[in-house]
Amino acid sequence: MEQVEKAVAAAVYAADDAGLDLGASLIAAAPWPEAGREILRRGEEFVRRSWERGWQPADLVRIVRRDLDDRHVRLATDLIAAENRRYARMAPRWEAQLRELEATGPWWGSDERYADELAARERTDRFSLATTLLELFRLLIRLPAIEPVGPPPGENVHVHPHAPTPDEPRMLTRIRALLAKAEATDFPDEAEALTAKAQELMARHSIDAALLAAQGQTGDAPTACRIGVDAPYETAKAILLDAAASANRCRAVWNSGLNFSMVVGFEPDLEAVELLYTSLLVQGTAAMTRAEAAQRASGRKRTKAFRQAFLTAYASRVGQRLSETTQHVTEETDGSLLPVLAARDVAVEDRAERMFPQTTSTRVRGVNDHAGWEHGTAAADRARVHPRPGVTG
Repeated sequence: MEQVEKAVAAAVYAADDAGLDLGASLIAAAPWPEAGREILRRGEEFVRRSWERGWQPADLVRIVRRDLDDRHVRLATDLIAAENRRYARMAPRWEAQLRELEATGPWWGSDERYADELAARERTDRFSLATTLLELFRLLIRLPAIEPVGPPPGENVHVHPHAPTPDEPRMLTRIRALLAKAEATDFPDEAEALTAKAQELMARHSIDAALLAAQGQTGDAPTACRIGVDAPYETAKAILLDAAASANRCRAVWNSGLNFSMVVGFEPDLEAVELLYTSLLVQGTAAMTRAEAAQRASGRKRTKAFRQAFLTAYASRVGQRLSETTQHVTEETDGSLLPVLAARDVAVEDRAERMFPQTTSTRVRGVNDHAGWEHGTAAADRARVHPRPGVTG
């Protein structure tokens, strides 16, 4: 449709914001059903280009949420759902992201009705909707190329023998349940025991997968996934994710500019890292909130410095605990399996080096609150993950 094409050319490809109002006016004045259909077509095109540049659905929504607002996020999810109609097959991790975003298919009727149904859902005028859409298009078209972590949907889709599926292995179901209980409890000792058992099961799950591979029952190889590392205190969060990755035989590489870490490892271990990082972040944030409340009650006001120091200390100490648990479980295995585990570690490191031949180390700055560091270390000790006798799943 010519008016939509002119609007996109004026607003999306312009070097400044001067064309945004013009583009929104052109779309608002166009015949609405036809404009809605054409907006979807152009939006699908921009989403498809982002897939070709290495982005995945969760990445796209995360960057839209960071740079724009909730309405843009909802519209981005619509465009992802519309584009998803093109593909008969896609990787399991991709499908899981679509389910999480509720973007497996369009919620509207025909594409001709999209604009009207969108206006009813958002309860706003056409000009405002058009402005939001053009702002979203402009962000999508300017996304940089990033390292792909799997084929785009519809291209060379291979279901990995260890890829997550809707029917998760019983071990992962148990791990997920243990971590959920650890997040929900108000008793530090209980959270400690539950998290300890979860990490022990993760380590055993990884060893079982290595054994199957050594016996030739699977043909797995290291792969990668992206995990969001959002502000605030993203440096401390990246350290926590790196700790969870290292303890589970993975390698994490943080992209501070785009707020995510790439985690390289074997598929069962990647699943463990995602579960563990999310749970530890929830537990750490809850512990920080409780400690901060006590500090405020005593008259302290340096909240930001306290939080930064708390989370950094928590991440550092938890990393030590996770590594201890993995080492403990590994030492209990048959010694003949140690070369297999070492070979898998080398394979992960080699894959990470090929994906990221140039990485730099980041110095942690701004950790200068002694009370925050002490409280964070204590919280990590309470959440320690070394297995204890008598703990059951």
